[in-house]
Amino acid sequence: MANTTQSKKRARQAQRRTLINKTRRTRIRTYIRKVEEALAGGDAAVAAAALKAAQPEIMRGVTKGILHKNTASRKMSRLAARVKALGA
Repeated sequence: MANTTQSKKRARQAQRRTLINKTRRTRIRTYIRKVEEALAGGDAAVAAAALKAAQPEIMRGVTKGILHKNTASRKMSRLAARVKALGA
């Protein structure tokens, strides 16, 4: 347990940041899941629209420190490839 005033404050801040990061991570996963569901449904137009909505959300995760830049790029690349394959 934190003893000093500063360590108590840092513990409170960490708790707040954890909640914020958790909601952001959940939001990103929801957008990715929407793309996955559209791909499973087989509708190329819906999948493309879901991907277009998910891309800025994933990159926002990078700027907020939720995801590493390469991880986000890899996820977007793989989703885009699957959407493209569905459309072809």
